[in-house]
Amino acid sequence: MPPQWSAPLLNLTLRGGSVYYFQHRDLTSLEPHYFIVLNIDPCGDEFLVLAVSSSNIVGVHDRNRSLPTNTLVEITPAEYADFARHFIVDCNHLFRKTKNELLEKLRGGVACEKSSMPNSIVDKLRQGVLASPLVEDSVKNLLRDSH
Repeated sequence: MPPQWSAPLLNLTLRGGSVYYFQHRDLTSLEPHYFIVLNIDPCGDEFLVLAVSSSNIVGVHDRNRSLPTNTLVEITPAEYADFARHFIVDCNHLFRKTKNELLEKLRGGVACEKSSMPNSIVDKLRQGVLASPLVEDSVKNLLRDSH
């Protein structure tokens, strides 16, 4: 049975590397996607910085060929067990959600929590965001150790 989501439960479980699976209206695909929380202090920050995974590896590489290669992070099922296949995360294009928006999705049953992403991958994703010329400094500041 899924947990009864509340603000205290979300605060207790939310951390950098938390993964949530849900549909997002700003994505072209109607399928749900894995969203990875990148904030160092997600409970204390004004909004959550979320990276999204895609199985369209060639398309993501093509769209970003003029950007630094380390802004694209490929993740295999061997590295993250909740992935049934190879995925890529584009660190140049992120999503913002408030904790309340996430909580409403969880309460409404339209989002679910997955196992946390390993720290080694979260570190690669943060480094990818920091290397991106497209991400605003206000977002990058939330991903630095001392912000």
